[in-house]
Parts: sequence; C-alpha cells; structure tokens
Amino acid sequence: MTKYKIHFHTPEEVKAFVEFTSQQNYDIDISLNHYTIDAKSIMGIFSLDLSRELVVTFHCSDEETKDFYENFQKLLDN
Repeated sequence: MTKYKIHFHTPEEVKAFVEFTSQQNYDIDISLNHYTIDAKSIMGIFSLDLSRELVVTFHCSDEETKDFYENFQKLLDN
C-alpha cells in the first residue's frame, strides 16, 4: 500500500483522474480526513472538498504504483 498527496485544480483533472484510475486492476482510494472514497467514483470525489489536499492510496505493488503515478503526471502535464 502506497500513499500520495494530490490536489485537483479543475473538474477536468478529476475527470481524467477517474478515467485513468478506472483502467487499473487494483483498488485505489482517495481520502480527506476521515472520509475515504473509491478513486474510481467521480461522484464520490466531487463529494469531497477539492480545495484541500487529498491522499490517494494504492492497494498494489510499489512498481504498479510508481507506473501509475508517473503516467498520471504525464496526463496532467498535457
């Protein structure tokens, strides 16, 4: 299990994040304080306070986490 901090700036970033997480074969959660949401749920993510820093938790190997994070960063940079 690996955790990263993330901050969304636009609704489009949330949409891209959910589309990308939905393609993964393992569980990914996103949390704020004591709320934990399935990161593949766009409605769940929009129910959080997106002005705050969120924590993404990957339930997979470290290598899969690293690949996901690098690919997602490339997606945001485009």
